[in-house]
Amino acid sequence: MTVGLNWLPETAFMFILIFARVGTLLMLIPALGEQAIPVRMRLTFALAFTLVLLPLLTPTLPKLPGDMTSIGVILFHEIAVGLILGGITRFIVLAAQIAGSIIAFQTGLSVAQGADPSQAGIQGVVIGNFISMLGITLIFATDLHHLALSAIVQSYKMMSPTDPLMLADAAEMAIRATAGAFIIGLQMAAPFIVYGLVFNAGIGILARLMPQLQVYFIAQPASIAVGLILFAALLTTMMGWYMTHVQGQFAALGGG
Repeated sequence: MTVGLNWLPETAFMFILIFARVGTLLMLIPALGEQAIPVRMRLTFALAFTLVLLPLLTPTLPKLPGDMTSIGVILFHEIAVGLILGGITRFIVLAAQIAGSIIAFQTGLSVAQGADPSQAGIQGVVIGNFISMLGITLIFATDLHHLALSAIVQSYKMMSPTDPLMLADAAEMAIRATAGAFIIGLQMAAPFIVYGLVFNAGIGILARLMPQLQVYFIAQPASIAVGLILFAALLTTMMGWYMTHVQGQFAALGGG
């Protein structure tokens, strides 16, 4: 009795084809692709997820081409799709950094900066870093990462390996994601914008009424203290806005 291995090249091609898109997406997608997660863990998860998707997606994938050039073109197509969709998902979570930057500026904490674990260690304001990490924690706590994984599977219906790259549609999606992030970031920080205007106007009036008073030494600690109290009081509402935004954007990308 002999066992044929004719299926092996076809199966290996299908696995590599799926991994090209899935691996690229999981390198960039929020929560699952954070730099704080060890590379080996992300790679292991990408390989395991590819293995799970292999029997599900094999009927929809193209057959093994007869030359290396065609194989390279298809693999490049899948990597490009992963970069496009993964980059768009990164724009979605910009709302946290935008809100954090506005809040830090209005409360006088813009000079308090540290490495942001969610942005490969890039320097960012501490409040923005806190909101970003809290958002990532809430994504896992509310199982929104399942929605992200579902969006990866549904991406094969949106962008098949045999379809040309829809660069114009991808650019429009990126613009909408960025615009949505700015809108949500401003909505999250709106109370602090009002607070900054009222507080600074009050300090200006006080300085005019009492020129001999050292307003700066009174205003700076008061601005930080009141700002932190306001931040603690509004954190739940702010993160509710943020998670609704993330869920809606993931669903728009094909997750639900």
